[in-house]
Amino acid sequence: MLKLTHSFLVLVFLGNNLFAADASKPNILLIVADDLGWKDVGWHGGSFHTPVMDKLVKEGVELDGHYVQPVCSPTRTALLSGRFTSRFGPHVLSPTNLRAFPPGTITLATALKQAGYSTHMAGKWHLGSKLEWGPQNYGFDHSYGSLNGAVDPWNHKYRKGPYEDTWHRNGKRIDEEGNATELVSKEVLGWINADRKAPWFIYVPFHAVHIPVDAPEEYKLKYKNAKLNDDPAKNESLQRFGSFVTQLDTKIGGFIEALEKTGQRKNTLIVFTSDNGGLHSGGNAYVSKVPPTPALSSNLPLRGQKNTLYEGGIRVCAFANWPGTLEPRKVSAPLHACDWMPTLTNLAGWNRPLDFKQDGLDIWPVITGKLQKPDPRNIYIPHPSGSVVNRAGWKLIEYKGKAKAELYHLEKDPYETSNLADKMPDKVKELQAILQELKKDDVTKLPEDLLKEKN
Repeated sequence: MLKLTHSFLVLVFLGNNLFAADASKPNILLIVADDLGWKDVGWHGGSFHTPVMDKLVKEGVELDGHYVQPVCSPTRTALLSGRFTSRFGPHVLSPTNLRAFPPGTITLATALKQAGYSTHMAGKWHLGSKLEWGPQNYGFDHSYGSLNGAVDPWNHKYRKGPYEDTWHRNGKRIDEEGNATELVSKEVLGWINADRKAPWFIYVPFHAVHIPVDAPEEYKLKYKNAKLNDDPAKNESLQRFGSFVTQLDTKIGGFIEALEKTGQRKNTLIVFTSDNGGLHSGGNAYVSKVPPTPALSSNLPLRGQKNTLYEGGIRVCAFANWPGTLEPRKVSAPLHACDWMPTLTNLAGWNRPLDFKQDGLDIWPVITGKLQKPDPRNIYIPHPSGSVVNRAGWKLIEYKGKAKAELYHLEKDPYETSNLADKMPDKVKELQAILQELKKDDVTKLPEDLLKEKN
């Protein structure tokens, strides 16, 4: 774990105490898009309509160096625990139907609940597909959506098998008609509009824009005549995908409108991220009539896509917005999904147990600009194919097996065009040593109670 300097610790302390003295605990709206690519949004020069998010970025803090895991379950694990994904076992390095967290794990929801928050989750859980592994066993007062991964947007079905029926509310399976994104948004609006005294935490891991890709007709009409590709099949696919992106953006706009109407906007911190980079094309393994999509997301100019260790797989669209508290700015310092646990719980005034372990850092001083030049830190990204360590602008990809390591100087080569591993063996050894130190706390065996479970 990174050793913080005295100056960093002082700023964290001052920032937290100033916040506690000057304002009440904020409501926290944490939104996670699924498979949203770097160039799928307007503020990165994309072709799809995202006016709501573009405005939130312009008026908030753009997090230009926000890192996640290259696939969904691992990112959600880090986000809700404050720990690197590999601390929970090898099964969590990939999308999983198994239980990610051991029983009794303190999650972000658990901590905020202890700090006096009401806690809610609507959308895609994907951290355990059985009811007994669901959100309400890990700190959420209310939960709604799918227990497992992506589902058909209309019938809410997962892949064929034991977890096909996954839609639930508050620990009970339900059947409900309607578009998944619309239903999730409706549930969130109900919580925003509820009359309550306690501050709230709402976690919204949308199913959009993961395959199968299909949005209601009103969004498709926006792209009916759009020329997005010369190939007719790919153009139709991109039209469908664009409508999905715009639907996501519109639903976020609905949240903003509700916050304004209920007088909660100025006391609500909004955090947005994607769970991983975008997928360039996709078939359809789900219980769905939605056709495959030969063209989807774009991560340009970043290299790679979802499930790769290049920047296009692990560096994602992200921002924070809090009117009157966060001034518009761009943060280029490297941040990680696991940073949100310590950051948000410190803002909430959570009394952290002395033995509580975390890999994330409180990044509030960086986000607010109180700390302009944070000390170098380690961004650690484990994956079944290998691991990444990113430190001080140098990135090492170490693959499992016979594949050679890759070394990139991101400050000079952000698009990873020149592998420097052969030219700079000393730098490779330096980063390999850091990587081995980071791996010491990894759990490398499947927990015993999961050995008999089928993934």
